[in-house]
Amino acid sequence: MALKEDEIEKKVILLKLLVKDEDESLQDALASLADTKMATLEEIKKLYKELQDEGYIDENGNLTMLGEVEAQKAKQEFTL
Repeated sequence: MALKEDEIEKKVILLKLLVKDEDESLQDALASLADTKMATLEEIKKLYKELQDEGYIDENGNLTMLGEVEAQKAKQEFTL
């Protein structure tokens, strides 16, 4: 079954949060995804909010345990 585009984008967001530099702000991390033309910053923020609502990201912008597991799965999935 093929993944929907927004499911892939959500995985990319989780992966970015997993690998972002400690000195990189959340805003910079999300903006860097928008710079790739994956989606607009507005769309990325919408998906980010959905991930928060689904329990993958806490109120401080950190991955929850569930988010960490899904980000690790995405890392494996996107590794060649």
